[in-house]
Amino acid sequence: MRRFPAAGSSIATVLALILSLPAAAQEPTIEEITEAWLASPHADGSSGAFTHWDEDGEIPGTCAVCHSTTGVTDYLSGPMSPVGRIDHAVALGEVVECSACHSDAAEALVSVPFQSGAMIDTFGSSAVCAVCHQGRASTVSVANAVNGMDEDAVSADLQFINVHYAPSAATLMGSAVRGGFEYEGQAYNGPFTHVPQFAQCVDCHRPHSLEVVSIDNCSTCHQGVDEFTDIRFSRVDFDGDGDVAEGIADPIATLHDRLGEAIGLYAADVAGTPIIYADAYPYFFIDTDGDGAVSDGEAAFPNRYQTWTPRLLQAAYNYQFVEKDSAAHIHNPHYALQLLHDSLSSLSEQVEVDMEGLVRP
Repeated sequence: MRRFPAAGSSIATVLALILSLPAAAQEPTIEEITEAWLASPHADGSSGAFTHWDEDGEIPGTCAVCHSTTGVTDYLSGPMSPVGRIDHAVALGEVVECSACHSDAAEALVSVPFQSGAMIDTFGSSAVCAVCHQGRASTVSVANAVNGMDEDAVSADLQFINVHYAPSAATLMGSAVRGGFEYEGQAYNGPFTHVPQFAQCVDCHRPHSLEVVSIDNCSTCHQGVDEFTDIRFSRVDFDGDGDVAEGIADPIATLHDRLGEAIGLYAADVAGTPIIYADAYPYFFIDTDGDGAVSDGEAAFPNRYQTWTPRLLQAAYNYQFVEKDSAAHIHNPHYALQLLHDSLSSLSEQVEVDMEGLVRP
């Protein structure tokens, strides 16, 4: 568990903890940088991130920005509008090479546009990371899709809105960019702040290998932790299990599981079609046999879930948002908990959801 500085600790004591964090290691050589990059996902030309379009013969401009060096270079050199898109396709066979992050435009990047329309200028040297690692949707996307509709009426005009993958920058910025679906009338956590030595993406993620730094770098403040999931940011019992020493990842996982169950109840009882979730596009499918599990053949595109109501879509979007940021417990844990709590609360208006003991951050 995390040991907090004692109540009344002096500013000097806290500063001493911060300043005792490890200094940056000696600059790596070109050979070491190259070796690290070659072993990274950015260089894996055989992965689906770079081969998905092989049968199409080109990478469309809606995808090329984050899935090719040419795409991101052209995007950063242009108006960066629409967000995350360029107006032309890119040839196959590219990965994310050095020049994607080290072009003149990338080096000069200060303000990053987000899907919600927000512009963020606080990423510093990590600004280029936020260009791609922000997701492809936001509160605005979902709100526009359901605007004017009855919350619990099935509409053929609705389809699942996928935030896309690893929206870590959106999680980190919280309500400043509204990456999750934020319910009207609720306040949400803003940008998650940390100590100066770990304030940028490249402070925690090695910029070329993309590996996360050792947990030992965190132990000055988070004493006694062996895993990142052990870190806790609050003594509040968010999931009502009586354990305030468990890592903050645990209540996030508990609420996430509970939201999956509530989505299943609502889909069957209100929308009228049982639903299941699978780690395959487009993620939500019809539970054809009603057993609550993914059976053979169910996680296939023709069997995608299509009986959406606005309330169900909002909750499913938040379920996927937290699912696709596997480090939400580090990037902005209270924001993730707020999204999950509010989604559960919304569904509880129509189906039985156990909210007893749950505390909203």
